[in-house]
Order: sequence, then C-alpha cells, then structure tokens
Amino acid sequence: MKLPTRLILAGALSLLSLSGYSATREVTDDAGHQVILPAKTDRIADAWYAHHSLLMTLGAGGKIVATVNHPESQPWMFRVQPSLNQALSVKGTTFNAESLLAEKVDVVFVSAGNRDAVALRQAGLPVIEMKFTDFDSMKHSLRTTAQVLGTPQAAQRAGDYIHYLDDNLQAISAKTASLTQQQRPRVLHIQSLNPLKVDGSDTLIDQWIRVAGGRNAAEGLKGNMQPVSAEQLLAWQPDVIILAASAGDISTSAYASQFALLDAVKAGRVWRNPAGVFPWDRYGTETALQIQWAAQKLHPQLFPTLDIVKATQDFYRRFFDYPLTPGEAEEIIAGEF
Repeated sequence: MKLPTRLILAGALSLLSLSGYSATREVTDDAGHQVILPAKTDRIADAWYAHHSLLMTLGAGGKIVATVNHPESQPWMFRVQPSLNQALSVKGTTFNAESLLAEKVDVVFVSAGNRDAVALRQAGLPVIEMKFTDFDSMKHSLRTTAQVLGTPQAAQRAGDYIHYLDDNLQAISAKTASLTQQQRPRVLHIQSLNPLKVDGSDTLIDQWIRVAGGRNAAEGLKGNMQPVSAEQLLAWQPDVIILAASAGDISTSAYASQFALLDAVKAGRVWRNPAGVFPWDRYGTETALQIQWAAQKLHPQLFPTLDIVKATQDFYRRFFDYPLTPGEAEEIIAGEF
C-alpha cells in the first residue's frame, strides 16, 4: 500500500526531530543580530580581510569560496591556504549577491557596519557581522565564528587558541606589569608612510604595545590608521618606531628628512613588523605571536630564552596545519613578502 506523501514527510521530520537534527540554527553575531543559519555552513563568503585568519585558525579556511584578499597583498595567506586561489575574488569588500547565490554560499561574514549587509540579507543570504577591537572581543568573535561553523572541531580549536593566547598574555604580563613608566619605551606604530598614518589608543595595537612593556607614543590620538603630520611625529619623539610590513621605507619616504631628526631613527630602533597569513600587528589571530615578538624586541633581557622562530613554527603547525620551515618563519618575522 502506497502511503500519502504528507505522511511520508511527517514521518521523516519526526525521525529527524528524534535524532536531534535541525534544518536551521540561530546564532547571535557581534552586532547583536540573531541570524538563522542552515544546519551546515560548508560554503563561506568572507568580506572582512582579517577574519580569514580566524576561519583558518578554526580549520575552516578551505570552506572560503568567496574572498576579498589577494595573493599580491597577502601572499602567505594564499600559500598556507592554497584553496583560496580558486575562490571567487573581488576588489574591495563588496560582493555581488547574485554571484554568491550562484556559488551556493551558506553564510557571509562582513565587518560590523558594512553597508552591503542589508542588500545581501535582502537577497536571502545569512549575514554575520563581526567586530573586535581588543583581545577579549577577538576571543568572543572567534567563539561566534565557531558557532557559525557548528562543528566540534571548530569549537575545540577555538578553545585551544583562546587558551594559547591567554597563557601568553599571562606569561608576558607577569614580566612586564611591574615596569615603571620610565622603563617602558614610547612606541610609535606606523601603519602607512604614504599617506602617513599611525595607530592610537582604543585599538588592539595599543593593547599589544602595553602588554609587551611599552607605551603608545601617539599621545592624545584615538583609533586605527589615523592621519598625522611629520611635525607631529617630531613632537612625540618616539623611542621606537614599528613599521607595518607594507608601510614602505622611511629612507625613501616623502618625510625622510624629518624622520632623520627622530631619536628612534638616530638610535636605529626602527623595526619592520612581521606579517604572515595576516599582518601580526593588526586584527588576526597571529596577534598571539605579535605580543611575544614585541615583548622580546622591547625587553630582550626579560625574555632571553624566547625562540620566536620556533614559536612561529609551532603556531603555524598547530593553528594553520602548515609545516613552516625555519627559513619560512624567518621570512615572516622579517616582514618579507
């Protein structure tokens, strides 16, 4: 006897319910939106440059089918996660909704406040807005991302990474917390030389500078990538300058003559920041390596046994599933592309 279709469907749904299976899930993103997701999120579009490193840390880099990153700007990201070379790629951070639907994307990650979020939602795509500005909010974003992925592996790796970060924050802070203000060098972090932009307070950059035993030389300045004049740098007179890997070269910059008057330049304390899967100094998971590198650079006497090459190799093997050679680690630490 042939059963009516409605009975067959009812029976199937009943079995799925009993097995604990749900066709959809609900996750609250970093902007407070409650987002309905499919049971599985196997095809991901990621419109936030830094967020790729979070997905890779959780073992989900291979699920990115639409990217805003490019091998020219992030060569190590594409070397470590070669599947990105086959992903749909756009300039800027705007995806075409029809293209994502054609790619059968399950979820789209964007930075909080991204203007494209509304249009993507209207097209029927689940959109997760992400935001973090310090270590605690980054850990929250990693947990949110793991919830979106919805796998035991992602949850485990999120916990492992957070434990690793907390351990390093605690170990480094234990040695730098007692430093006096005079023992803390004034560190200026330059994101770009042309145009001249630096990072102020209320940023992850400011936080790792302080954890590593420094103080931000950009006094009175708040926020990321703030434009300043060369004269302002002369007024600040930093003890140390840390250049983003892609910032350019001080000696060939438009402000070379003014930079020559800075104490940090005279003392040879201008350092190129490491850059790997993502620039260590900015908003990726390699900030756990950044605090180690910066602490040893600023206070080598406090960290005489820290082997940053080995630490980098261990991190890449553990969180990116990539067997980094000592030579490759040295390239990353030197900020070489």
